[in-house]
Amino acid sequence: MASRIGDIVATRVPADCLGREYELKLLERLLVDDGPVIAGVYGIGGIGKSTLLTAFAARAQQLGAVVVQLDCRVLEPTERGFLSELGAAVGTDLRNPDNAAHALELLGRRVILMLDTYERFRLMDSWLRQVFVPSLSDNVRIVLCGRDPMVAGWSTAPGWHDLTVMLELDTLNDGDALDLLERSQVSSADARHILRLTRGHPLALKLAAAAVCGKRRMVDLESAVLPRVVEELTQLYVAEIGDSFTRRVLNAASVVRRTTLSLLSAMLPDAPPQDAYERLRALPFVAMTREGLHIHDTMQQTIAAALKAADPTTYREHRRAAWRRLRAEFRNAGASEVWRYTADMLYIIENPVTRDAFFPPNTHLLAVETASPADGPAIETIVARHEGDEAAAWLLGWWRRAPRAFRVVRDQQGTLTGFYVLFEPSSGVCDVASAEADPVVGSWLAHLRRIPVAPGERVLFCLRWLGAANGEAPSSEQGAVWLDMKRSYMEMRPHLRRIYIPVVDIVTYGPIAAGLGFRVLEDAGATLDGKVYHTAMLDFGQQSVDGWLAGLVATELGIEDDQLLDADARELVFGGERVPLTRREFAVMQLLIERPGTAITRDTLLDKIWGADYDGSSNVVDAVVRLLRKKLGARSSYIESVSGLGYRFRRRQD
Repeated sequence: MASRIGDIVATRVPADCLGREYELKLLERLLVDDGPVIAGVYGIGGIGKSTLLTAFAARAQQLGAVVVQLDCRVLEPTERGFLSELGAAVGTDLRNPDNAAHALELLGRRVILMLDTYERFRLMDSWLRQVFVPSLSDNVRIVLCGRDPMVAGWSTAPGWHDLTVMLELDTLNDGDALDLLERSQVSSADARHILRLTRGHPLALKLAAAAVCGKRRMVDLESAVLPRVVEELTQLYVAEIGDSFTRRVLNAASVVRRTTLSLLSAMLPDAPPQDAYERLRALPFVAMTREGLHIHDTMQQTIAAALKAADPTTYREHRRAAWRRLRAEFRNAGASEVWRYTADMLYIIENPVTRDAFFPPNTHLLAVETASPADGPAIETIVARHEGDEAAAWLLGWWRRAPRAFRVVRDQQGTLTGFYVLFEPSSGVCDVASAEADPVVGSWLAHLRRIPVAPGERVLFCLRWLGAANGEAPSSEQGAVWLDMKRSYMEMRPHLRRIYIPVVDIVTYGPIAAGLGFRVLEDAGATLDGKVYHTAMLDFGQQSVDGWLAGLVATELGIEDDQLLDADARELVFGGERVPLTRREFAVMQLLIERPGTAITRDTLLDKIWGADYDGSSNVVDAVVRLLRKKLGARSSYIESVSGLGYRFRRRQD
């Protein structure tokens, strides 16, 4: 029987995947019964990771395997997000990991599940390793592909080492690089020059070939480090784009995570959005996904950095316009779309305090997982090293009563190097009497009684984090802990309202916490061993994590967020700060905000707010308004006086 053309094509290595036969053969070991179960493919941007996955997928399918590919750029980093995306890929509704495992098992004799751009899914690495992958049938294999190596737990945890293979992609050798350039119609002389310049980096080779074919002068970068080479070649490629309008569109698109018609319309209001979108889509390094257009991340970062350096005003205005559009769309987003807007907001953030809270450096070297009984001695050692007798008794009492609230940090050798304690007070993790008697938790519960959250809103208590070497101080362990906490943020949104944490070193952490929206509570906390355990509390607001993130971006960009009044907390919210209001201050402010631009008489305010409590004092309304203006500070002009009548609320436009 004659072969099909598709079979012939699938057995050939694509031109873009030249020089990767060794890597493909290594991945093919996933197809045999006694081969590895998990492969981790990693390498720097532009090295050809996604191209290799595409080539392997084609080869695996030709050899009879079923391949399921997930792009982590569009995956919400929660269990529900993963199961939803996987369910869409396999064509069935998946409600839990066991459902997913069964669905994958039935797909074929050998099933390959690929997760590309895996660095975007790092929040869920422990869940994937400890919950999802162990539940899979032995006919399923996993490929994790990203910029960073797999965290240590995949190779150091008992039983995993022999099931895992790590594959770091390197640059192409000279022969394969020259072959790739020849296929791009580059002359032999130019090819030799390009090879010296790019050192076999696949993306750099393609960019250099495009520059040469476009008759652009090649700059002297032979002594430059490889990332600089890619940056310069990217700028050469962009300069070669034939018309200024397309370059303008590309510049705008570089500042957002994904590009849509609505975002282009917001950032380039004088340009026809459909034309701009089609021009962007036609570029060879732009991919279309179901959530919009994505520029190759290495090139995107270079283009955005160049725009920021050359035209910081335009760069900032594009980000401001994108924020406004995303904020407006988020309000009407369905439950399945919310993560897109969360990811979009995270992408816009540049403030190092905020970025390090979500993307701390070097945490890929550490694994965070639920503590086991065997971790007790290591936890006790860390506590004894950094805490006094009272604090040690307090923390270890929690270890005895609520061990499932503890999560531990492990290094590449599997050694426990830190831990933290996190739980939801309503989860029943400990008995009520113990919680009320606790010197720290008791004060938090008292604060919640004084200023309760609304029904359905949830709260987290983070009792402590400690690293083996540095205790509470900033460290890689602390970064890994904060990153892992963001997983809980994502899982509990849109219902998470507050988180409480204790901080001893308020001098170090105070500015960091304030930058993230935390505030120190003067009426909550405890003193142990002569040290004050201050309480820092973050109230996410009525829109939970997503509204908090939008507010952080708005503050960074100098934009006034739409939410000025938090009705549940009875607070003003602006500039990353929260200002408490009295009952009548809140009522006046709420009434004015509910009728923007409308003059409200003093009599109306007296009738609706004071009612029968009005004692005849003529200036009580004016007195409350004066206090409100003082609390509004630079925004005091929002409350306008209407001569002889009353007051009007009008927000100043940015």
